[in-house]
Amino acid sequence: MTTEIIKTDSDFNEGINKAAAVIRRGGLVIFPTETVYGLGADATSAAAAQAIYAAKGRPSDNPLIIHVAKPEDAEPYAETNEHYYRLAKHFMPGPLTVILPRKDTIPPQTSGGLDTVAVRCPSHPVAHALIAAAGVPIAAPSANISGRPSPTNASDVIADMNGRVDIIIDGGDCEIGLESTIVKLEGSRGILLRPGAITVDALRCVLDEVKIAPAVIGKLADNEKPLSPGMKYRHYAPEAPLVLLDGHPDDVLRFMQNTPKDAVLLCYDEEVPALDGHILLPVGEREDEEAQAHRLFTNLRQADRENAKIIYAHLPSTNGIGLALYNRMLRAAAHTVQYIKSED
Repeated sequence: MTTEIIKTDSDFNEGINKAAAVIRRGGLVIFPTETVYGLGADATSAAAAQAIYAAKGRPSDNPLIIHVAKPEDAEPYAETNEHYYRLAKHFMPGPLTVILPRKDTIPPQTSGGLDTVAVRCPSHPVAHALIAAAGVPIAAPSANISGRPSPTNASDVIADMNGRVDIIIDGGDCEIGLESTIVKLEGSRGILLRPGAITVDALRCVLDEVKIAPAVIGKLADNEKPLSPGMKYRHYAPEAPLVLLDGHPDDVLRFMQNTPKDAVLLCYDEEVPALDGHILLPVGEREDEEAQAHRLFTNLRQADRENAKIIYAHLPSTNGIGLALYNRMLRAAAHTVQYIKSED
C-alpha cells in the first residue's frame, strides 16, 4: 500500500475532505488528536475495524474507541444518559472516553466483542474536522504497531505505519502525549479503567463516586476480558527492558550514577549535571508531571534509537496525572519495579 502524507499547513479543507472520503469508503487514515495520533476507520463497519486490527497487529479482543464530533453525536451508537452528559458538559471536547452500552449500529468487531462501546469527542481541530467531514464515527486506537510506545508526532507515526494505511495527516506534536482517560459508567458512579489528563479527582467532582479499577496499577487476570484499551496486553513498550526505580530520589540518583554506560537513563532535568557521561533522556522537572507525560513516549522511542540495552526511570507518583504516567510506565516495564534502598 502507498501511504499519502498530508500536511495541515497546506490546503486544510482539501486534505480533510480527501481523508474523509477514504474513511467513508472503508480506508485507514491516521490523524492527530490532543492526546496521541489515532489510526482511524469507519466505526460502523466491521471490515474497517478488522483493517485497523490488521494494520496494528492488534489482538481483536482489545476494544476500539469511537470518536464523534459532538457529544450528542453518540446517540445513534450508544445508550447515553444524564451522567454521560454531565461528564460531557465538563470535559468534552477533550481527553475523556466514556464507556456506555452499545447499540447495534456499532458492530462487535469495533468493541472487541463487548456489549459496550467507548465514546470520545476529541478537541484537536484536525480530529474534529475529519470526524465532521466523514459523517460517521471514527474508530481509532493509537497509531502505532501494537505494544509499541504510542506516537505523539508524525515522524514516529510514519516510522511505524508508512505503507500500512491510506493517509497520514501530519498535524505536528500532540499537546498532552498520553491517551485519554477512560471511565465506565454504572448509574451515577464511575469506574476508572485508564487514567489520563482528566484526573480521578476531576471525575469525582462530577460523578457521585469514582472507583479505580484494580488493573490500573495491577495486572489483568489471564482469563479476564479487557473492558477498555490498554488493560490486558503489554503496551507502550520500548525494545529494551525498562526498569522502574522506586525509592527516595537521592537514592535513585545514586543508583543511576552507578549504572553501566550503555544504559539509557530517563532522568529529571535537575539530575542531568550529576549524571554526566551517561546516555540521558531528560523527562522534565521532578514536580512537572505534565511535562513528563508529554515526553514519555517520545523518550521511550528515542531510547530505541540509542540502541539501549536497558532503560532505567523513576517510578512516578500516583497523584493527579502522575497516576496516568504510573499506569503507562508500569505496562511499558511489564511491571518490573526495583526498590532502591538507602545506604544509611
